Amino acid sequence: MKLRPYKSSDLESVANLFTASVHGLAIGHYDATQRAAWAPQPPDLSEWNERLNGLHTVVAEDNDNELAGFLSYAMNGYIGLLYVSPRYPRRGVASLLYREIESALLLAGVEVLFTEASVMARPFFHRQGFLIAEEQIVSRRGMTFKRYAMRKSIKAGR
Repeated sequence: MKLRPYKSSDLESVANLFTASVHGLAIGHYDATQRAAWAPQPPDLSEWNERLNGLHTVVAEDNDNELAGFLSYAMNGYIGLLYVSPRYPRRGVASLLYREIESALLLAGVEVLFTEASVMARPFFHRQGFLIAEEQIVSRRGMTFKRYAMRKSIKAGR
């Protein structure tokens, strides 16, 4: 796997990976109606362009330059998106992306990371040392979802 910064030419691949991830990996956590509301098919590229605007995104590619995952974050420590292709579940892609971003944010002086993790992503973030700050219920396209506001201190020297 290799990591690189997102380019605007990645937009469709990132949106398609997100959609495939939700529909392929979240089956045990969300029903078909919830998955359709969370990740409509086909993805709306203008919505995705707006969603990624203002965030820094790093993509992971396999040896054939196929997108294996991506992580989007803000310089204030917010992790907004972390998704892995259904072709690469539990193969270290999310961990590789996360470690890269945590290191970069620590070097930038960020002391706390925070995210809103889905039911599916909560165990991953917990393994990275995040703690639940609050359980939330959110609505997306008329469907409700449980998510978790999570935080992690990354102060240098701890």
